[in-house]
Amino acid sequence: MSLDRKWLIAAAAVVLFNLMLVIVFGDNGLVELSRMKDRQRHLAAGNETLARENVSLYRIIGRLKNDPVYIESVARNELGMIGKDDVILLQAADKSAGK
Repeated sequence: MSLDRKWLIAAAAVVLFNLMLVIVFGDNGLVELSRMKDRQRHLAAGNETLARENVSLYRIIGRLKNDPVYIESVARNELGMIGKDDVILLQAADKSAGK
């Protein structure tokens, strides 16, 4: 093999090695592609979570619009309201607790 041919092969190897480095580590290279795929998976999982939450909220909205029993339950449990026929019993304070 002649010396010129060896130099040509060596130069081609260096160029190919540099091209490989650019493909792997350069802008929009394989490393960036891997990061983008991970980000896409993370965003897709977040979207699924939000979609499930939206469905749950739509169900609650529907019940609040159409279900009087559910409305009463929310009013009693979350807002502390009482019905017009409810009786409130007050417990007397314990006198021995203050001594």
